[in-house]
Amino acid sequence: MPPRHPRRPGPSRPRRRGAAAAALLVLTAVTGCDAAQETAGDLVSSATAAVASAAQRKMDEIKDGVNAAGDVRAGPASTDGDRTVATITAANPKDATVDYAVLVTFRDDGGNLLDAVVVTLDGVPPGGTKSGTARSSRTLSGPTTAEIGQALRH
Repeated sequence: MPPRHPRRPGPSRPRRRGAAAAALLVLTAVTGCDAAQETAGDLVSSATAAVASAAQRKMDEIKDGVNAAGDVRAGPASTDGDRTVATITAANPKDATVDYAVLVTFRDDGGNLLDAVVVTLDGVPPGGTKSGTARSSRTLSGPTTAEIGQALRH
C-alpha cells in the first residue's frame, strides 16, 4: 500500500470561509447598498423557494390522500416571539376518524410567498374538529397572511 501523503499546508476551511465572507463584505462596500439589498433579496427568495419545495415534498409523501381543502381553514396570522403563527382548523365530515396534512403558505400583502410549512392534524373525530398551529420556519416581517395551499385527508 503506498504511503499516504500528508495534507498540503494551506488555509483551513474555516479560514477560507472567513475569507469568502470578508470578500463579500468588501464587495458590498464597493458596490453599495442597492447591490447588497438585491443580493440579500435573491438569497431570501432562494431560501423561501427551497422551504416551499421541501414542504411540498412532505405533502407528496402522503399516499391515498384525498383533497380536503374544503375541510380546512386558516385563522389570522399573528406573531409568537420571532415567528409568525396561525391556527389551522380541520372539520371532519366523515363517519370515521381521519388525519389531515395541511400545506400552509405565509404571504405578504402583495401575495408574495414568504414561507411554507406543513401542519398535521391527527385523529380528527367523525363530525368533529381539531386545530393545530402553523409556525413559520423563520422570522417574517410586515403584514402576513396564512393561506391553505393544499390539504389532504387520509
